[in-house]
Amino acid sequence: MANETPIILIPARMAATRLPGKPLADINGRPMIAHVIDRALEADIGPVAVAAAEQEVADAATAAGAIGIVTDPDLPSGSDRIMAALSEIDPDGTYSIVVNVQGDLPTIAPQAIQASLKPLESPDVDIATLVAEIIREEERDNPNVVKAILAANGRALYFTRATAPTGPGPLWHHIGLYAYRRAALERFVSLPPSPLEQRERLEQLRALEAGMIIAAAEVDDPPLGVDGPDDLERARIMLAQNQ
Repeated sequence: MANETPIILIPARMAATRLPGKPLADINGRPMIAHVIDRALEADIGPVAVAAAEQEVADAATAAGAIGIVTDPDLPSGSDRIMAALSEIDPDGTYSIVVNVQGDLPTIAPQAIQASLKPLESPDVDIATLVAEIIREEERDNPNVVKAILAANGRALYFTRATAPTGPGPLWHHIGLYAYRRAALERFVSLPPSPLEQRERLEQLRALEAGMIIAAAEVDDPPLGVDGPDDLERARIMLAQNQ
């Protein structure tokens, strides 16, 4: 990692089924995307850019201290969006590590973003991600909580919405934050959706099916992902308490 140069990229678009206009949703007087940018800047691992589908989101990103880049609104995924923004920001390949922080994680801990770089200290790891141990019983069977099945060395063997594995031992809640080697991101977005990805509706399975190595770092708690109005209200309360 000594010679690696990271950049944080945050994909964001206004079209969301449960919470339209999500990136600009008000949280205590500021748009949600500004809070995500705050957390990314606090991580202090490299420059922060927002890969936006709309000009208004890019403008809000710039106002919050990030680089705002407008990308094609028809791109199929956040991974495609950050790759498009990266190609525009850095055509010469200065940044060799790309940290993809989701735009709906306003409570993500800066330390968690930093932790995502740790697995990449192993040169054969293509993609790093985060997990937290599932403590609440109701999350064990919740299909909205994605589980990571990890080997003892932290390598990801599979991801699923089902309860797995069975038997005694920890279950890992997968946190959808990724640190890619640039070559891995370029390869990933060039691949078509894979069969298991389509069955589980989990994009990261495309990488595993292609033989790419994903490894996970453990953090204490999963951040709150803002999917709907109830989550938005929880985020307002949590951030008000932190402030």
